[in-house]
Amino acid sequence: QVQLVESGGGLVQPGGSLRLSCAASGFTFSSAAMSWYRQAPGKERELVARIFSVGGRTIYSNSVKGRFTISRDNARNTVYLQMNNLKPEDTAVYFCNAYAFANDHWGQGTQVTVSS
Repeated sequence: QVQLVESGGGLVQPGGSLRLSCAASGFTFSSAAMSWYRQAPGKERELVARIFSVGGRTIYSNSVKGRFTISRDNARNTVYLQMNNLKPEDTAVYFCNAYAFANDHWGQGTQVTVSS
């Protein structure tokens, strides 16, 4: 079955950086679009970034454009989210998402807290 395991979350001061990783298994990773979403307390889950399988095209939410970078390593079946210049409003649980077998699949999430 599809498994997505996130890691790399934690507590960081404003202006700091974190790199999230998502290890995937159970599907053909190189053929799947991979995304990062986040959900803050009391808010809906929102798309942060997506990387497509063909050509590596990426899209970002306006709130993270220029600060976050999504990338993938097809040899390692892993997708990354490099987060720089973090702000308190980036505090949320971050979820890895894969679109495979005509369905969305989710990891368990990793907490990112930006606070001084």
